[in-house]
Amino acid sequence: MESTQRMRARDAGVEIGILKPGLHNAITDVEGVRVGHETLVIGDSIRTGVTAILPQPGNLFRNKLPAAIHIGNGFGKLTGYTQVHELGEIEAPILLTNTLNVPRVADALISHMLALPGNENVRSINVVVGETNDGYLNDIRGRHVGVSHVENALRNASSGPVAEGSVGAGTGTRCLGFKGGIGTASRVLPPSLGGYTIGVLVQSNFGGLLQINGAPAGRELGTLPFGRHLPYPDGDGSIMVVVATDAALSSRNLERLAARAMLGISRTGGYASNGSGDYVIAFSTVSKKQRDEVFEQGKSRILSNDDMSPLFFAVVEATEEAIINSLFMATTIKGRSGNMTEALPIPETIDILKKYNALHHNETLPSWRK
Repeated sequence: MESTQRMRARDAGVEIGILKPGLHNAITDVEGVRVGHETLVIGDSIRTGVTAILPQPGNLFRNKLPAAIHIGNGFGKLTGYTQVHELGEIEAPILLTNTLNVPRVADALISHMLALPGNENVRSINVVVGETNDGYLNDIRGRHVGVSHVENALRNASSGPVAEGSVGAGTGTRCLGFKGGIGTASRVLPPSLGGYTIGVLVQSNFGGLLQINGAPAGRELGTLPFGRHLPYPDGDGSIMVVVATDAALSSRNLERLAARAMLGISRTGGYASNGSGDYVIAFSTVSKKQRDEVFEQGKSRILSNDDMSPLFFAVVEATEEAIINSLFMATTIKGRSGNMTEALPIPETIDILKKYNALHHNETLPSWRK
């Protein structure tokens, strides 16, 4: 049965954390970042798709960005990790899809990049493609995501509000006992802490015991881990997290930032189970070229280790809210073999949060936040 009207967590009155979100409360609040989806809902068994995150306009191979990847738990099929780890940069858009479609999506992205003007003589390119397993709801063995779907996701990528829930790479995912999917959120540091923006996008598909703002929502709703009635009786699943920032960070500090996103996953009840592939891809939109130009003028923009704590705080909040948004926005989906995963029941969840006084926290906000 289809759930009631879907809405984002803040629209339902749930305010997570104390930092302010950006204009759209999305990864696209980081200037230049765009997101596109291609959603495949075909017949009674295809429930999948692809999501594209474009870190900047133009040919990324010709203007690479600092980046890092943190592996929370390595049960996954992420492509492109070793070169990012070695060189500390990305040179192509980041794509998310389902587990068995990673090679096909990577191949399509390679073709897309090689065809860009200026790349005529390129003979090596590193693409980053992440995944979660949507095989409960989707005919994953059919490997239905192809070249045209990748091209559409890239072509349709835009700034501004981001479609969430059962879309793109989140079409067939499940999370914490309910329908998961794509979620996003952002945080903007106050000027006194640098004024930087952190944006997060997640593909949620992991197990655990749902918590929202510290309230035991999963326990109250009866979706306990390891229960026989749950889609993941053993608690397994995965999550992909993409973190963007306009702070000028080295790849080393981007890896440190990515590692803190795992704390945001934990706040929602995730625990990196044995079969959960938990990966965080982080990048800065301040390119090496831009940093070098500023450095030549004697004004280094690269943040030091001592500058990182506010960004750590922000990425934990944004990751937590992005996951909760993925649950609030996801719709009930029926798919392969008649399998069904129900959406999080919003009215009941709000009642639980009221019971535990876990909605608004405006009265306790620090003066610099208001």
